[in-house]
Amino acid sequence: MIKEMLEKLNVPSALDVGGKRAKTVEEWENIRPLVLKMMLESEYGYLPDAPEKIEFRVVEEDNDRYCAGKASYLKLEIVCTLNGKEFSFPSTYVYPRKDGKFKTFVHINFRPDVPDKYMPTEEIIDNGFACASFCYKDVTSDDGDFSNGLAGVVYNGKERTAYSSGKIAMWAWAAMRVMDFLQTRDEVDKDNICVCGHSRLGKTALLTAAVDTRFAAAHSNCAGCSGDSLNRGKGKGNETIGDIIDRFEFWFCENYKNYHGKDNETPFEQHFLSALIAPRRVHIASAAEDVWAGPNLEFLFCVASSEVYELYGKKGFVFEDGDYLKAGKYLNEGNVGFCYRNGRHYFCRDDWHGLMDFMRK
Repeated sequence: MIKEMLEKLNVPSALDVGGKRAKTVEEWENIRPLVLKMMLESEYGYLPDAPEKIEFRVVEEDNDRYCAGKASYLKLEIVCTLNGKEFSFPSTYVYPRKDGKFKTFVHINFRPDVPDKYMPTEEIIDNGFACASFCYKDVTSDDGDFSNGLAGVVYNGKERTAYSSGKIAMWAWAAMRVMDFLQTRDEVDKDNICVCGHSRLGKTALLTAAVDTRFAAAHSNCAGCSGDSLNRGKGKGNETIGDIIDRFEFWFCENYKNYHGKDNETPFEQHFLSALIAPRRVHIASAAEDVWAGPNLEFLFCVASSEVYELYGKKGFVFEDGDYLKAGKYLNEGNVGFCYRNGRHYFCRDDWHGLMDFMRK
């Protein structure tokens, strides 16, 4: 039933982008750069270049009392030299105070707070994970001003081109710099780092992992349109490409405006991001009352994601027809996971527990 729903939408396949369907891993790896080029040039824009120099300055540290002594806390300034200019932004890092290698989250957050209403830090620590985080607005503002923060360094008064970075690409760049920091930490399990975010920052998390193969997984929480929800098949109350461009065109490259009102005609689909992440892992969280994000199309995003994983001989999205939009069940047995809950647009404890369950597998 569910696969038939997907077939009726005539969803394009990333495996067909090269003009001849990729039937082997080698053929897919050969066309993967074309898929990435399509997503960057059509939707998000090219990310800024890697910094010429990067430095991590610890500005605050608590190795004694944080989380009742269960964790160590670091606040740092990530200082980058880019285009010959210095740019910096703050980040925090909390990890368990015990021996071992810890699976770690890079949380792109709406606020710098630790803990935060979207990030139950002590609960994450109690479950054996570490967590680095930063506030997206500390990188560049969430508006059409391309003169501040990272945007100001990248553009330096120059006009944006059709393929230039939107704000999502800039926030993704910052998440990659946090990954640079984590590569210096002995306690980090470097094979198990997951980038995560909610809403617009869930879109950012998917793009980050699609571009940076050091991330073992991406978690997208209620990201919806232009993130973890298919373009095709939208109904009443679902956000469209036109809706998002009218309000937030600065998140994307200029070229994305070409798809205003053309959700059912895009040559790409959002699950092309999960194709780019494969054979690494993707986890999606969705909420019953978050109609704007299109929970049904978030579920179908996961279904459509399976084909590239299967090419690698791995499980993609494991589900039964009866699991369709059934709240409270973790569908985490494959390399594409999905957690659907009651409630609204929010990054809640239930979402974190679904994600942590996924990362343990």
